[in-house]
Amino acid sequence: MGSCKERVRDFLTGRLIPYSDDEYIRQDMEHLLVEDKGFPAETIRVGHPFEVEIDGENHQDQLDLLIFEKDRPYMAIKCSRGSLVTREREALAASRLACEIQVPITVVTNGEDAEVLDTLSGRVLGQGIAAIPDAARAEIEINDMSFLPLPEKNLEKEKRILRAYAAFQCPTDC
Repeated sequence: MGSCKERVRDFLTGRLIPYSDDEYIRQDMEHLLVEDKGFPAETIRVGHPFEVEIDGENHQDQLDLLIFEKDRPYMAIKCSRGSLVTREREALAASRLACEIQVPITVVTNGEDAEVLDTLSGRVLGQGIAAIPDAARAEIEINDMSFLPLPEKNLEKEKRILRAYAAFQCPTDC
């Protein structure tokens, strides 16, 4: 485990960032996406920030990784230790809220395993690291995907789900 002063150089951005227990998972995923899955580095956003307003208070959130295809958000990836199923709902809420439209594909990974989810339905599309789409598949799929905003009736519910997970998460850094 890293110390509070330990820093890691991010593979995609080159920036020195504070160590956290989940950072090694994100770094592995960045390598996988570029080196094995064929995504150009410039199509991947690291720590994509977004704001959620609840009861007049603004809360800062972020997607660990957000992959774009043809200038549209295609896939959001949540990198976190432990059980995948415990992170599914949080990751789906983030994918539904992070952009003006819902990010169509959500991935939850602990670095050893992964679940690929359809963001609109929440249905599991595939399991395992191999199930994470590659750039060639993304280029084909993007043409048939629905890019829909989150329905207004679901907006408050998704915000509260996301904030609930943030409130009871274990700290991942010093």
